[in-house]
Amino acid sequence: MDFSKTWSTAYFHGRTLRRAGGMFDANFYDVQTNEEFWVSGPKRDRTDTRYGPSNPEIEPEAVETYHAFLEGAPLPGRENG
Repeated sequence: MDFSKTWSTAYFHGRTLRRAGGMFDANFYDVQTNEEFWVSGPKRDRTDTRYGPSNPEIEPEAVETYHAFLEGAPLPGRENG
């Protein structure tokens, strides 16, 4: 997943997701289909799921980066904060 400089737009698997408030159970929506999504950043304390204790869903191409983040590495693109 890539984000715009302002973090108001996310790009994921060919979709453009725009951040929006006021949605019941989402914080982004697909600009073409209006499908709603909950997008959460990873958290080192592993509380990065929306509801209750469960394992987060991690895209296969992000597993290595996610595990490196859990061990203290910065997220790509966030090396300087």
